[in-house]
Amino acid sequence: MLEEVRINALGVIEDAVLELSPGFTVVTGETGAGKTMVVTGLGLMFGGRADPARVRPGADRATVEGRLRVDPQGRVAGQVIEAGGELDDDGATLLLSRSVSAEGRSRAYAGGHSVPVSLLTYLADDLVAVHGQADQQQLLRSGRQREALDRFAGPALASVATDYLRTYQRHREAATELAELTSLARERAQEADDLRRGLAEIERLEPVAGEDAELRTEEDRLANADALHSAATVAHDALLGDPASGSYDLPDAVSLLGTASQALEAVAEHDPALAGLAARLNEASYLVSDAGAELASYLQSVEADPARLAAVQERRAELTRLVRGYGQAPVADAPGPGGDGADGAAGGDLAAVLAWAKQAAARLAELEGDDDRITGLAAEAERLAGEVAGLAGQLTELRKAAAERFAAEVTTELAALAMPYANVTVAVLPQEEFGPHGADEVELRLAAHPGAPALPLAKGASGGELSRVMLAIEVVFAGADPVPTFVFDEVDAGVGGKAAVEIGRRLARLARLAQVIVVTHLPQVAAYADTHLVVEKAGDGSVTRSGVTRLDDAGRVTELSRMLAGLEDSAFGRAHAGELLSAAAAERAAAGPPRRAQTP
Repeated sequence: MLEEVRINALGVIEDAVLELSPGFTVVTGETGAGKTMVVTGLGLMFGGRADPARVRPGADRATVEGRLRVDPQGRVAGQVIEAGGELDDDGATLLLSRSVSAEGRSRAYAGGHSVPVSLLTYLADDLVAVHGQADQQQLLRSGRQREALDRFAGPALASVATDYLRTYQRHREAATELAELTSLARERAQEADDLRRGLAEIERLEPVAGEDAELRTEEDRLANADALHSAATVAHDALLGDPASGSYDLPDAVSLLGTASQALEAVAEHDPALAGLAARLNEASYLVSDAGAELASYLQSVEADPARLAAVQERRAELTRLVRGYGQAPVADAPGPGGDGADGAAGGDLAAVLAWAKQAAARLAELEGDDDRITGLAAEAERLAGEVAGLAGQLTELRKAAAERFAAEVTTELAALAMPYANVTVAVLPQEEFGPHGADEVELRLAAHPGAPALPLAKGASGGELSRVMLAIEVVFAGADPVPTFVFDEVDAGVGGKAAVEIGRRLARLARLAQVIVVTHLPQVAAYADTHLVVEKAGDGSVTRSGVTRLDDAGRVTELSRMLAGLEDSAFGRAHAGELLSAAAAERAAAGPPRRAQTP
């Protein structure tokens, strides 16, 4: 609920403060005093278009600030806190602010924190319904008319709408996946064939991780077998000698070490230093003997084997083709053997090939399951389509039933709002395709007088008539989750007399459930208000802070007299004003205490 609004440098308003109360508040004043700027300011504060032309001449920017009462645990407080703002110290007061500079730059604040203007728009959905000439255009949109009818229809339709939307979204997901699988069937089949060929090639060769490095080592040894044999022979002979030569005069390393060791051992008892050296020579002799023995064994294993060398080279070539084809790319991009990997096996190895094979097997299993998946999705999509159609049919029936009640109640309200011959109908029009809200388009139609065709509101209602249609709709909605605050501008355009009294009664009825703020020029409407604010012109045509006054009972008589007769001191006007106020007060008293809407 709004508690206070301050408007600065907006249009003709220089600085004005509106202290608002629960119930029905009217704002009156002479033409040009700035009454409509009150509605404009509220619209701006709740995310409306920031028009720099509205900035008061000579001012840098226009600002609207509001103090509202909200539920600390409600949606509005949650959105503000999530955006970085906070409630005032009492925990239930929210400050909103919006400014627009003369250059057109706009800023918004909620709970003392800078926020996107869009947040003010979201908050407005839960806080206020502003009905000025521009705001009424929203009701002309088919989507808003459908929302209005659905809201009027109540919980029964809301429950079906929830089930419908959930089923509709599941159907969309299934249909989208089915279309994707079907449209890509050829590409996926080709991908599966490529994976099968690659896996078959790998399975045929049965590579083992590390095998390529072992084969590389073996090929190097086989290709150089003669050189290796010769080198090992020379080394062996140097260490142990060559018995096949028949000569024992050539020295060998083991013999020389033995001779040196014996010489030292013969005199070791005379010098411990030589004893240590003798021991080390003995150890060296053993090591050289072991090396010679290993060389002898190596000589027996090393021999030229052209057949084995050819087999190793062929195996390496096959493995290299695997690495080139499958060891350097993801599953979906890998070329086949001898494909795009022109640089050979560089950058890949058999471990990468084996990893590719594991991924490819998983991907192939997924692709081979496509047929089953397509069959299952098709069945699921068909089942869900049937559920969507059934729920959409329920929505249509509920909307048609609600449309008859809604049209009848709005028409009844219009009869008391100086539109006695107007007739409102609500057309529920079938659409070819299902959407997130069903298969209906809703269109409010108005026949302003007997014999007139029922036309869409945009074509069948003037500005003043549209304002009264809006009021009638809000009164009809009053018992169905109203917002805390309603603001009306020009709702009484083009009416007077008894019709004006009825408009006042309707607004007072709406104010029993919510806060209602109305800018009016009709005393019959103003008489029903709980709070009366008057906007007064200053001598230079501007409106200052003191220009917005909250009237007491005597002040209300004077203002209503001015509105009735144009003369504040007219005895006839004052008597008529007193009569209007007394009659309205009696009706309000008879209606009992108001029942307020919950704070969001």
